Amino acid sequence: MANQLNSLDIQEILSLLPHRYPMLLVDKVLDYTPGESLHAIKNVTINEPIFTGHFPEQPIFPGVMILEAMAQATGLLGFKTTENRGENELYLFAAIDNARFKQPVLPGDTMHLHVKFLKERRNLWKFYGEARVDDKVVCTAELMCARREF
Repeated sequence: MANQLNSLDIQEILSLLPHRYPMLLVDKVLDYTPGESLHAIKNVTINEPIFTGHFPEQPIFPGVMILEAMAQATGLLGFKTTENRGENELYLFAAIDNARFKQPVLPGDTMHLHVKFLKERRNLWKFYGEARVDDKVVCTAELMCARREF
């Protein structure tokens, strides 16, 4: 029997993340394993408002937005890992370590976001994130998220 993937469509992503256009940076989750890893995609299009000011003659998706997309993917993994989350619970971006940018992300690219859970301590979750385009690593980072009730 084939291994069935756990996926999330945009409706479930919207139910888990508080982000909305233009800050929602995860289009679909292709697969996840609670407590372990998640694989999502972000389709980068020229229609995004960031490109009107970020090198309009040579549009490049900003590195900070790549990191935010990875952080949103970690939030989704956190929510899918936590069994009994509160209605007012959020995962807040807490830290970035060892961020490295390998090549630019351009309009028309599909960014594959791969995040892996590393550890949790006192409601701080640590993850390793990697963004790829065409199977080439474009960014890596260690990310921390804080689990908070509002």
